[in-house]
Amino acid sequence: MTKYIVTRANLMVFGVLIAILALVSAATWDRLSAARSARIWSQHSYAVLGALSDLNLGIRDAETGQRGYLLTGNDVYLRPYTAALGTVTLTEGELQQLTADNPVQQHDLDILAPLLQRKLNELAATVQARRDFGFDAALRIVQTNVGLDAMMAIESTIRSMTATETSLLNSHLATLDRRAQWVRVFVFGGTAIAILGLLLAAWMLNKAWSRSYRIEAEQRSLALRLRTSLDSLSQGIGVFSADRDLVHWNHCFQVLLDVPRAMMRIGTPYAALIEQAAEAGMTLETEDQLRHGRRKQGEAVVYEVSRNDEHHLELRRTTMPDGGFVLTISDMTKRAQAEAVLREVQRMQAIGQLTGGIAHDFNNLLTVILGNLEYVRGKLGHDPALQTRIERGMWAAQRGATLTSQLLAFARKQPLAPAPIDLGATMPDLVPLLRRTLGEHIDVRYVETAGLWPAMADAAQLESALLNLALNARDAMPGGGRLTIELANRVLDEDYASAHAEVVAGDYAMLAVSDTGHGMSPEVMKRAFEPFFTTKPDSKGTGLGLAMVFGFVKQSGGHVKIYSEPGEGTTVRLYLPRAVGATVQAAQRVGAPIDLPRGSATILVVEDEPAVREIAVAILSELGYRVLEAGDGEEALRVFGAHATTIDMLLTDVVLPGRVRGREVSERITAMRPDVKTLYMSGYTENSIVHQGRLDDGVQFIGKPFKREQLARKVAEVLGYSGAVDERNVIQMKSRPGD
Repeated sequence: MTKYIVTRANLMVFGVLIAILALVSAATWDRLSAARSARIWSQHSYAVLGALSDLNLGIRDAETGQRGYLLTGNDVYLRPYTAALGTVTLTEGELQQLTADNPVQQHDLDILAPLLQRKLNELAATVQARRDFGFDAALRIVQTNVGLDAMMAIESTIRSMTATETSLLNSHLATLDRRAQWVRVFVFGGTAIAILGLLLAAWMLNKAWSRSYRIEAEQRSLALRLRTSLDSLSQGIGVFSADRDLVHWNHCFQVLLDVPRAMMRIGTPYAALIEQAAEAGMTLETEDQLRHGRRKQGEAVVYEVSRNDEHHLELRRTTMPDGGFVLTISDMTKRAQAEAVLREVQRMQAIGQLTGGIAHDFNNLLTVILGNLEYVRGKLGHDPALQTRIERGMWAAQRGATLTSQLLAFARKQPLAPAPIDLGATMPDLVPLLRRTLGEHIDVRYVETAGLWPAMADAAQLESALLNLALNARDAMPGGGRLTIELANRVLDEDYASAHAEVVAGDYAMLAVSDTGHGMSPEVMKRAFEPFFTTKPDSKGTGLGLAMVFGFVKQSGGHVKIYSEPGEGTTVRLYLPRAVGATVQAAQRVGAPIDLPRGSATILVVEDEPAVREIAVAILSELGYRVLEAGDGEEALRVFGAHATTIDMLLTDVVLPGRVRGREVSERITAMRPDVKTLYMSGYTENSIVHQGRLDDGVQFIGKPFKREQLARKVAEVLGYSGAVDERNVIQMKSRPGD
């Protein structure tokens, strides 16, 4: 009953009030629009007149600078002359834009442009003549009066354009004055009518509310009980009437919709909530959808929206018998994050399967290519042309190996040998190498915090990641800039971990690389770690550098965060897990020996690819080793049975055809002779010697494709020969591992 009385009073009063206000507002708006248009045209005319004045002054300043230089020959006078030339060019372009809609002014500009060009040519000719041949040569050009005639014509044209624009300005100002008078009349009249209407509305509403006070008190009590019940729920609930006005709601409804508390009141229209939700990045059902999308009673409409702060909400609208509806909101952020993590895992698995399938065969081919090229290079002698061809072939093969390695890194399939790393002791050795690699135009700075925690990571991969970041930073600063490397301890708490699905809360050693380059747009930053995505020109980058960094850090159990703004530079922060309770070994950087280590041990080479087996056997035989070979696991066991007492080391591929794989061959042989050393080789390790991205304890491994010197050193290291060098401790700064 109360609602009926109030609604009827509202309709009677506000119907008349809205009609009057609409009429007055429409007339007032028309006058305001007209006045605004006249004001805009006036401002436009002032801009044109100002540009004409600047153009005239620019020509005169250029002529003044020219005369000073002609008389004195002093280059100081060329500074205002050069500045004036720039002003003339800019002002002429500005006039072209300002008068684009004025045919008369455009015609005058068409006349003015060649005159300006003639005058500027005359000024340039006299300056050049004065510089090359002296004052007399310049004076002869001046005495032709070409510049004087052009200047007089320019001033005449500018005066004509100024007169035309002044006439337009006077017309616009007169129109503006007339319309301003009309606006004042309509504003005063509309205000008076509105005040009278509001007074009438207030009187009638007061009368209606006084008659229904007792009923309203009972409804307020009921609403209070209902609100207390709704506020106890973890979901947001809003009840709307048949007129789509808010009737009941709970606190969670306001929080999830991100609506100001002042808007949450009885009678708030659904349309107002739509507009407010749009500011928070959410798109709710429109009123047309509510009107034309009615469903049976009890049948719900369910849809999902996302807020600007990355909260994912599920909205459920259920109709009621009176034509209203209930809007229920559930926070699905946690579920959305879990689904995003699942999609990323599935994506990584797909890439890993594809990469692993390619890596094995491709790395075998590259091993054959590299091995044979190195073998041929040693037999060619000193023919520079042929040696150059061999070097180019080896570079291309090594580049292919790098790309395959980067793909495996992004897919988190590369074998890692993580160990505690003292970043504070490692970085001072790397910074000088980076300075030489990046060039003198890059200022490399190093910032360290006292008491750094040791990091648990693969040292070689960490150095490669740092080099990738440094090279990307260099490319972002083609004109030079500053590269800052910062080390610090960081604790990522539960709040941070909840906002980043793959992050585990805990202690991390942070390595940050910052540059002062051109930065990234938000769109580019979102795709920065995608494989093959690059903003560099064709042939300037593969798009795998940052992808490799991302894969390495994630595989190490860490976290990567990138911050960038266009024109402000970029910062990439690597969070590596803190090594707790482990002994940190000092980093050793031993230069490569001139002579490769040789030996006389007996080595059993197991490789199913004949070409790979052939080149491995050739390299080892050339180094003095006695080599036996087998094409699969079963054959390897038979060969070992025939030479069990003489074999010193097993060099086997991880992935072998048949039932006996490389790991099983090693286990069976060491079960019979524990002193036999095992060195695994592979371009893709599957899961036989790598678990959770890390090499099993005690496993010796060399990745395909490998060079002759790498194989020689690794074999010598496994056999325990002195002088062997661990390749993981050698950073190759001459080649670029990624773009």
